[in-house]
Parts: sequence; C-alpha cells; structure tokens
Amino acid sequence: MNNTFQEIGNVLLNSENILLYPHLNMDGDAMGSAVALCRVLRSAGKNCYVLIEDKVPDNLAFMDHGYCTMDQNIMGSPDVSVCVDCGDEGRFPARVDKFRTSKLTVCIDHHRTTENFCDYNCVDPGSAATGQLIFKLIKEMNLPIDKETGEALFAAITTDTGNFQYSNTTEETHRIVAELYESGIEANKVSVAIYENNSIQRLMVNGKILETLETILDGKCALCYVTQAMLEETGAMMEETEGIVQQLRALAGVEVAVFLKEKDENTTKVSMRSKSYADVAEIAASFGGGGHIRAAGATINHSVTESLEIIKQKLIESLGA
Repeated sequence: MNNTFQEIGNVLLNSENILLYPHLNMDGDAMGSAVALCRVLRSAGKNCYVLIEDKVPDNLAFMDHGYCTMDQNIMGSPDVSVCVDCGDEGRFPARVDKFRTSKLTVCIDHHRTTENFCDYNCVDPGSAATGQLIFKLIKEMNLPIDKETGEALFAAITTDTGNFQYSNTTEETHRIVAELYESGIEANKVSVAIYENNSIQRLMVNGKILETLETILDGKCALCYVTQAMLEETGAMMEETEGIVQQLRALAGVEVAVFLKEKDENTTKVSMRSKSYADVAEIAASFGGGGHIRAAGATINHSVTESLEIIKQKLIESLGA
C-alpha cells in the first residue's frame, strides 16, 4: 500500500540526517527531483545530501549547487534514506549497503513496475514525472518553493514529458508547472541548459549510431545501437547518446523505437519507447526490466549484436500480428 504525502512528510520533518538516492545514469527527472527535495529539506534545517555513484551529466550539472556527493561517509547511519525515481535497489547498486544502514527507508517513484520495498512508499504510475510527486510532497510539508527549487522541478517534469509532448502529460502537469512559474523560474534558461548544450563528440557519435539504424515489421519498429568502440573513436561519453531513442520514435510510421547500449562484451542496456499503442513495459518485463507503457528498459546479458537479434525476435512476437 502507498503512504500519503502527509505520512512521508512527517517522517522527513521528524528526521535530521537524510540521504537521497536517484537512480544510476541520472536523467532530468531523477536529478531534478532529488535536488529539489534536498534543497527544501536543507531549508528546513536538515542535514541532507544527494548520494550518487556516477558523474552528473553535463546538461544537468547546472542544478547541482553542493547537493550531490559520492562520499558514502558524508554521514553515519542516516535517519532516513529516500530512493527517488527508482523502484528497486538494482537501480543504485553501489549504494545499496549504505541505503540499508538507515533507520527508515522511503521510495518515491512513478514507474508502474515498481513494487513497494521500503518502509514508506509513494508510487504513482499515473504521475507524468517523479518531480510532480516531489512537488506535492513539498507542498504537504509546507516548505517554500523558491526559484532554484522550482527550476529543478521544472527540469524534472519537462524531461520526463518530452517537453510536454508525451501522452503522460496531463492537465495536472500544466497546473503544477504554472505554479512553478510563480516562484520565478526561467524556463528558457533551463531548457537551453538541458537541450542545447551538446558537444561535437555527441554529434559525431550520434552519426555513427544512426549508421546502424534498421527497421522491421514494415517500418513499425526502428532499432540502432552504440558500442564502446564508437565511444572511444569519437571521444564521446555514453551519457551523450541520450535522446537517440526519441529521435527514432519521431520517425514517420514508427511505433516502437529501440536503442541498445553496449556496456561490455556480455552486457547490453536496452531503452524502448512507443508512440501510441505498444506496451514496451511488458516487453521490458520479459527481460527482467520495466518502466512505463510508453518508455521502458532492460538489461540483457549478451553482446550488443546478440541482444539486437533477441529484441527483434521479441518485437516480432509481440507486434507481428
């Protein structure tokens, strides 16, 4: 069962030492949600940090004003550990032991495949972004949303709604963002930082990725992949391949877009997006992954080329009729 925002808010307000855990390979929702919550808890006098295990992506670094740390000894056993935008401990593998040292654990997430595993849980698959849930939690705690907090929440919501284009965008989404404007946010500044801050290396690696593009099922499915060799050749970071799967989905006639990332020779991460009717969360779940109906992912323990063939066969089985 879910807990109320009031229950979770009381837990946080009655605690002193709090660690927040966004998922590995942070996106805008994970980063923005964690930063916004960290900032308001600090404003309430709490000792709070966002504990991470990988580098903050360059296009999201504008939000980090001393909130993020990789130092697991930044505090002893926290009163509360909060995982943000991630529904299981596998999403923050190098921090699990620290997470378990806290007196209480909280999960705030919007992925429908999330199973309640913490002492307190707020999981709402109907929410367009975890940032919307954090907004409601902050309001319940009666803590101020200033410009910096508002811009972090705006970043969370705009990224997980595809600039308010995805089908998860609702009237509530726009009402929340409208209220964020009252805090003085500069939406254009945030959007430029997130979407218009690309490196030449990103452009080069994306070109190589698109050379691998192929379609199946009469163009209903588009797939491409990136290898470690491509990254090495172009000097790009894996994080700079974000956005490719959305480009594939934007192709005319494509219902499902699939992007495969070679982690090593026996491990491939798969990102899937659908446009209107396909349930990619169900497809991801068949590989032990999950996510949303229109956006999901999984890890396959095969090479990237083997994983490509495995995914193609699954798509044919699922959508071939």
